[in-house]
Amino acid sequence: MKKIEAIIQPFKVDEVKEALAGIGIEGITVSEARGHGRQKGHTEVYRGQEYNVDLLPKLKVEVVVPSERFEEVVAALSGAARTGKIGDGKIFVFDVAEAVRIRNGDRGDAAL
Repeated sequence: MKKIEAIIQPFKVDEVKEALAGIGIEGITVSEARGHGRQKGHTEVYRGQEYNVDLLPKLKVEVVVPSERFEEVVAALSGAARTGKIGDGKIFVFDVAEAVRIRNGDRGDAAL
């Protein structure tokens, strides 16, 4: 099993959800996140004062999938989240040793 974490722009979340649902991925977790990469934020003016916004709002999308499907999921996710501009985000893939469904004790791929 693989855990896929994607840091994306907040306005792309609906497209990402639709893309994942379109390939049969139903279980996702979405969390609010803040951070920056190479873009290092931007400068804004508020009430005449200039200040630096260096932690930009992002969303973290997490999905756990069978190992044989992770390439398909990464392709769908990156395609839906891409704008072609700086700040589109990143995708990280981790190995998952075990998954257990709390309700009935299912393990492994059956728990997904």
